[in-house]
Amino acid sequence: MANCYAKKASRLIIHEKNIVPEFFDLKTGILGDILQKFATYNFRIALVGDYSKFESKNLKNFICESNKTERMLFVSSIEGAKEKLVK
Repeated sequence: MANCYAKKASRLIIHEKNIVPEFFDLKTGILGDILQKFATYNFRIALVGDYSKFESKNLKNFICESNKTERMLFVSSIEGAKEKLVK
């Protein structure tokens, strides 16, 4: 994120497969901490992956709410990420 910020970038796309599984366990607090960092530096991020495999109702609710705010987006494709991030 620091490199992106230094280059004046404000949007980032990351593949879900490149993120540690603990990120998606809300009890760890990792996801919330990361989201707060991105919000602090006014970044928008799109996480590309298949989120249907996660069974946590809390995570599904988080994903739904997060997609409404469009600060951290959970999308299924690079094309969808680009489309949402250019808004």
